[in-house]
Amino acid sequence: MYFSANYGEARQRFLAAARDRGAHLESFPLGELRGARGEPLSTDVARIGASRGRSVLVLVSGTHGAEGFAGSACQLRALHEAAWTGLSVVLVHALNPFGFSHRRRVNEDNIDVNRNFVDHAALPPDSGYGALHPTLLPADWEGPAHAEADAALLAHAGRLGVREVQQIVTSGQYTHPDGLFYGGSAPCWSHRTWHTIIGEYLTGYERVAYIDLHTGLGDRGAAEPIFRGGVDPGAPRRARAWYGDALTNSEEGTSSSTPIGGNSARALLQDLADAEITAITCEFGTQDGLTVLRALQADNWLWQQGGSVQQAGSVQQAGPADQDDPERSGPDPEQVARIGLLMREAFDPPDPQWRTDVLDQGTAVIAQAAAGVLAESIGG
Repeated sequence: MYFSANYGEARQRFLAAARDRGAHLESFPLGELRGARGEPLSTDVARIGASRGRSVLVLVSGTHGAEGFAGSACQLRALHEAAWTGLSVVLVHALNPFGFSHRRRVNEDNIDVNRNFVDHAALPPDSGYGALHPTLLPADWEGPAHAEADAALLAHAGRLGVREVQQIVTSGQYTHPDGLFYGGSAPCWSHRTWHTIIGEYLTGYERVAYIDLHTGLGDRGAAEPIFRGGVDPGAPRRARAWYGDALTNSEEGTSSSTPIGGNSARALLQDLADAEITAITCEFGTQDGLTVLRALQADNWLWQQGGSVQQAGSVQQAGPADQDDPERSGPDPEQVARIGLLMREAFDPPDPQWRTDVLDQGTAVIAQAAAGVLAESIGG
């Protein structure tokens, strides 16, 4: 009911629901870039309640574009059903609208937005990604080069351990613009826009409950609240009180996610140094980690070949190879369809039970955050 078929539909439904709630709305257009269906792209912000006060709940979707369908659905259900009293709510829809529309996890420049919030004057060193890069971006996807690269990657995992390889691959890398989990060489549009939103919408509150909605990690259909920090030392206690035993922590090794750098919560912690922040990522599991990684590899390979999966069975010629050579014919449509299905199953499965689980558990996590930040305000 709340899941949308494409970015354009998700955006229009979000805006309509926000208007029905009497929300203050503002759109941040992504320049002249267009979506997979030729639609304009923007990050949209809805605020319900006062522009400043004791408590605000912040819900963000689409930081990783293709994961935005679940986050948007949770936001839409909340707009329709949640009865928020005593606190303000700020909903940020499609922080990475290009990726959302094109069903890519990354943005228009192949940047992982959730690895972009770093000090670009002093980028993190290569954690070992360079040695793995050739195994992650083979010359072909369904031929001998892919088989050889896959075998080499599995050999690395056997030697170093799966968790260590996960850390190397997913923590964020800043040396290979054509690679996976690339954090960029400068603040990207979504990065700059998020700082603008924080400045305009979140600086007037004493307490901030932050949820960044994602898919792809953890047990299928299960919501995993992952602690992302707070400015004050009481943040871990608050998060544990709000989310209970379900709360995990990448830094402590209890999460399906290994530690990552440059995530969007870092901007919140930097810009709101005087606020009491309790930040989490809420992950909804889909498939096992290796299957999800292979979907990302396939999508990145396709993009580098000049193709971009909009949805299973269709392609837009948009990748760098196509830009370099306008005469180039795109990848085989049947192969594109197969890769599209990989991405769909990894980040937006059409399974009705999965969607029900996401909505029910997402609603519960949002309610926990709202109740928690409100209780802190009353108690404080």
